[in-house]
Amino acid sequence: MKKTFSILSLLLVFCIMMASGVLAGEIKVGGVFDITGPTSTVGKDFAAGALAAQKYINAKGGIGGDMIQLIPNDYAYKIPEAVKLFKKYTKVDKVMCIQGWGTGDTVKLASLTAKAKTPYFSASFVGALTDPKKTPYNFFVAASYSTMIRIAVQYAKDQGAKKFVFIYPDHPYGKMPIEAGKQKAKDLGLNVGPDQLVSLRAIDATSQLLAMKKFDPDFAWIGGTTPSTAVILKDAKKLGLKTKFVINCWGFDEDLYKLAGPASEKIAYGMVPVALYGADVPGMKTVIDASDGKPHTLHYVKAWVSMMAMAEGMKRAKAKGKLNGKTLKEALETLKDYDTGGLTPKITFTPKDHRPSTSCAIYNIQDGKPTQVKDVTVKREAKYIGK
Repeated sequence: MKKTFSILSLLLVFCIMMASGVLAGEIKVGGVFDITGPTSTVGKDFAAGALAAQKYINAKGGIGGDMIQLIPNDYAYKIPEAVKLFKKYTKVDKVMCIQGWGTGDTVKLASLTAKAKTPYFSASFVGALTDPKKTPYNFFVAASYSTMIRIAVQYAKDQGAKKFVFIYPDHPYGKMPIEAGKQKAKDLGLNVGPDQLVSLRAIDATSQLLAMKKFDPDFAWIGGTTPSTAVILKDAKKLGLKTKFVINCWGFDEDLYKLAGPASEKIAYGMVPVALYGADVPGMKTVIDASDGKPHTLHYVKAWVSMMAMAEGMKRAKAKGKLNGKTLKEALETLKDYDTGGLTPKITFTPKDHRPSTSCAIYNIQDGKPTQVKDVTVKREAKYIGK
């Protein structure tokens, strides 16, 4: 009798401990980040945001008492390294899902992601990843690059542009949205000049801008990151170009004026799909309170939202009784108008459409600060899924 009582007592204690989270389980999440590579200037802040979000989620009880264990690694923007990490995460670490980074590696891994049934959140917002028929396990939390480039071209047209040029790095991140941009320019009747390729590590863009100057475009697209964007803007000013620039979401942030100075004033228009760090929106207080007290950028916010959307999917899947890669994917596809507290437009995923939203703000550098000039939402047309 005493032995039976002791066993029952131990079981009761175990149940209490489980309920209180003392014996909480772990949910492993892989992290593929660029800390030292050509996009590290924006990648480091993104990684910091993901780690801060992990701590916040766990401090709030994790996923029904289970703690998220984010396993971060620097792949230095090298596709082979991303592939190695993916195999390690899925075969050795047995992660539930992955927080990834670049376009080239995310697209390369898409088929493996689907085969492994491992949801993959990326910092690449490339439109090709939004069609669940082709990439069923890929997710991201902002308007796609294709959506943003169409908005940018339309904005240029609305400002009276007649001639347009595309500037971008010779890399999947830079190249993949260009077709969408050119088609939009064609539809709007814009005259498109020769493309100009500027490296992510560029320290000079004089030759490309001299070639562009011959065409003399009213507006040009920049599809790089903040440092290469600053190089283009400063060289454009030196050459006396009158061109204005519309810039992808990794090339426009709170640091652009610090790098480009007056060369960015009133001619740099950024596609901004998330709130700037410190913006006056309801969800920002939590982000700032959970940070390390250091200044951050909107890229930190992107990672925060990516982790929060992932966690929301996990909570929904677990509430239904089973949490694995497949049920997480299915739970994410129930997100409808998921409210991020103004950090992003509301997020919706469905089994047929993984575009989180079709909204994006347009900012301009004014008096040394990013200043919002327009908020744009385009129709969610089925023809653009995966494009």
